[in-house]
Amino acid sequence: MSTAGDNNNDNASDICANCGKGEESTNSLKACTACHMVKYCNRECQIAHRSQHKKECKKRAKELHEEKLFEQPPPLGDCSICMLRLPLLHTGRTYQTCCGNMICTGCIHAPVYDHEGNVVDNQKCPFCRISSPEAGEEVFERVNKRIELNDSIAVYNRGCDYASGDSGLPQDYTKALECWNQAAELGSAEAYFNIGSAYNGGHGVEVDKKKATHYYELAAIRGDTAARFNLGNNEYRLGNTDRAFKHYTIAVKDGDSASLENIKRMHMNGQATQDDYTKALRAYQTYLDEIKSDQRDKVALAGEKYKYIE
Repeated sequence: MSTAGDNNNDNASDICANCGKGEESTNSLKACTACHMVKYCNRECQIAHRSQHKKECKKRAKELHEEKLFEQPPPLGDCSICMLRLPLLHTGRTYQTCCGNMICTGCIHAPVYDHEGNVVDNQKCPFCRISSPEAGEEVFERVNKRIELNDSIAVYNRGCDYASGDSGLPQDYTKALECWNQAAELGSAEAYFNIGSAYNGGHGVEVDKKKATHYYELAAIRGDTAARFNLGNNEYRLGNTDRAFKHYTIAVKDGDSASLENIKRMHMNGQATQDDYTKALRAYQTYLDEIKSDQRDKVALAGEKYKYIE
């Protein structure tokens, strides 16, 4: 049997938490974006109810953030050609400025044969078949076109060019951060990481550890293992070994060997069990199984710049 309190909770989502008007009266109730527990007719009702709702809202918002923070993020994605999971290492994948696809080095450098079975010189994108650019200016213009299409990777890369003064651009940290913020809004996890690193003491920005952690968390939620590794290290230094272990475990499943090494150290220090370390090893092996291929192995033998496994 439901109590009166239960009925009130059941109906809470159908009425404005401030004035009590129902959905049928307003037809536009909007949930609190922070906690999603209550709804309001409009901004005025939300402001009027803020003092009553503030404490509960903050508590629930923090719980939701924690849940999201420690969820396993989606993987990096698959190569647009071979459809195998892309490796974590940047040297194992290449962004194509012509079509905006991310392609593994195995497919980029795979031999191309003519109709007689002879290997021919491959100077075209393996996905869209557009010829490789002959000069830096052409690459720059291709990136501009990708930026106009709101390509998050292109915008992120332009920010990196400003940060380092590459591609003929002046070194400008302000413009770099503008690009990274734009790329982050477009979904780039790496952009969030770079913003976090800026507040952590880089790129000419005033150090703000709280902001650094905030952006690292946003990056980690979107799958950036470097940000996840940093969060784990921060928690470990604070003595929060359980939280550190959670971060490292998530990063290992996405191929971060440094996090695996830290779990090993925690095991040696008695802060993680043998079973914990064994599971981490198996998770890392699963990642390796998903990214390995004969063609990627062949290309990796050509040099360090083509390797895709640590």
